[in-house]
Parts: sequence; C-alpha cells; structure tokens
Amino acid sequence: MVDYFDYSSLLTRAREQLPEEVFKDVRFEIPSADSFVEGNRTIIKNFKDIAKFMERDPQEFAKYVMKELGTAGDMEGVRLILQGKFGWRMVNEKIQNYVNEYVLCPECGKPDTKIVKEGRIHFLKCTACGAMKPVKTL
Repeated sequence: MVDYFDYSSLLTRAREQLPEEVFKDVRFEIPSADSFVEGNRTIIKNFKDIAKFMERDPQEFAKYVMKELGTAGDMEGVRLILQGKFGWRMVNEKIQNYVNEYVLCPECGKPDTKIVKEGRIHFLKCTACGAMKPVKTL
C-alpha cells in the first residue's frame, strides 16, 4: 500500500526541518568603521570587531581592504593600520563592497553564509537557502 501526502502537509513538514534563523527577518547592519588619520597612516580602531560581526577571518578581511585601497598595512591588536591617508567614506565603501561580495547571499540576501573550499574553488555557501556562488580567492 502506498501512502500519498498532500502538498500542504509536505510543505509544513519541510518548513519544520529548517533552522529558525531562516525565518528571522533581522536587518544586517555592519558597524561603521571607526577610522582616523594619524600622520601618514590611517587607523581603523574597530577592525576586528567588524570582522567578528561578519564572522570572517580578520586576516583575510584585512587583505581584501588593503588590496582594494592599494596599500600595505598591519594588524595590531584590534586595529588595522594602513599606510596612507584614506577618508572614512572610502574605508566604509570598501567594507560594504566586501560584505556584498563575500558575506551576503546573492539569492536570499541573508548574511548566514560561509566560505567553503571544494577542490580548488572557493564558494560562498548560504546556510539559510543552500545557494552556492563561486568567489574569487583573496
């Protein structure tokens, strides 16, 4: 004997198996970079806090910011020290570009993503909807 299920019961069952984070509709706001220019250097005081908020590796995040700004820099405690003078708008713009490319899911727009490596390719994998997008390595 074959049991047939109606669509609504199957849909209810599938929704019950999804994690609760999928249904939360919380706006994802990156903290603004607390940066200032000191001499010929730009210092981002809350850099590690921003990386922690995005759940990304601070070293990889710093590498991206330095590459985008075309400069060198060092991590010192929770700060990132960049060689050169950069305004807070430019720094925040680069951070937002990183979020758009390496944090937010291109399908559902949620920040519940991880960067995974399969073979030689890095993917941005969404834990909310399951979408995968290949990303450039840093």
